[in-house]
Amino acid sequence: MSNSEVIRIEGLTKEYPETVAVDRISFSVSRGEVVGFLGPNGAGKTTTLKMLTCFMPATSGNATVAGFDIATQSLQVRRSIGYLPEHNAIYDEMRVAEYLRFRAALKKVPWRKRGEYVDEAIHMCGLKEVAQRVVGQLSKGYRQRVGLADTVVSKPPVLILDEPTSGMDPGQIVEVRELIRHLGKENTVLLSTHHLPEVEHICDRVVIIDRGRIVLDATLAEIRKSPEGKKRSLEEVFLDVTETPSSFWHPEVEEPEEEPEEEPKEKPKETPEEKPEKAPGKEPKEEPEVEPEAEKDENGDGDGDAEEDRS
Repeated sequence: MSNSEVIRIEGLTKEYPETVAVDRISFSVSRGEVVGFLGPNGAGKTTTLKMLTCFMPATSGNATVAGFDIATQSLQVRRSIGYLPEHNAIYDEMRVAEYLRFRAALKKVPWRKRGEYVDEAIHMCGLKEVAQRVVGQLSKGYRQRVGLADTVVSKPPVLILDEPTSGMDPGQIVEVRELIRHLGKENTVLLSTHHLPEVEHICDRVVIIDRGRIVLDATLAEIRKSPEGKKRSLEEVFLDVTETPSSFWHPEVEEPEEEPEEEPKEKPKETPEEKPEKAPGKEPKEEPEVEPEAEKDENGDGDGDAEEDRS
């Protein structure tokens, strides 16, 4: 690793029984550089960040952060980074300043400097007005600011930020953009976000991952130039190099086609009731013919002729 490379990734892979989340990726981030780490949902961004911050072991490959190996020197790696996860977990029962002092102690900030570091983080992240309020009473945007203050309170050389402006209003987003640009002058920043305009305002370079593999690693100046000499937006390049359906990003509203008018249906003619069909294999039984009875004789016994014959 060169002296300027603070983050270096070589062949990093994360496999699960049924899928490969990160597939042999390699890239580096230099000191004082702000790099946007982009990709569609499920591309492997958050998995990569969790491996870099030692929250998750890699299947293969290696990576170093501030010169420390993520597999064999995880404690030193954690002390060298400030990590803001996508879903920021904060103790809601604590007050903002109290929470930041607690976090500074966990991060081994010397007790003589804790007050100074906490005050700087509060000022830097715009939390002075809510410093004595309970965290659970804050809006989502302010909670995100508290998480960002926690990230910088120990003054780490490397910042890894996953959706840092989530839940913030436009004014707060502009302030956080300026803060990240300011931090990038002295720190190494790896920023993951879905807001492409945010990347264009903050980052020097962009790394795009799709389906677990790096599909683009270039500066913004290189991205904006097309082979034909025309300027391209980051969004256009993103759609070109990933398999994101363009209809998702540029929905086209089509006018509904006019359906032909249906002719009025004629009422079905009434048909006489049909007799139920005979069940197959079952024929009606024929009644046996009854022979007519012999005419009775005058005596009414019917045997007169037979007696005459015998005589």
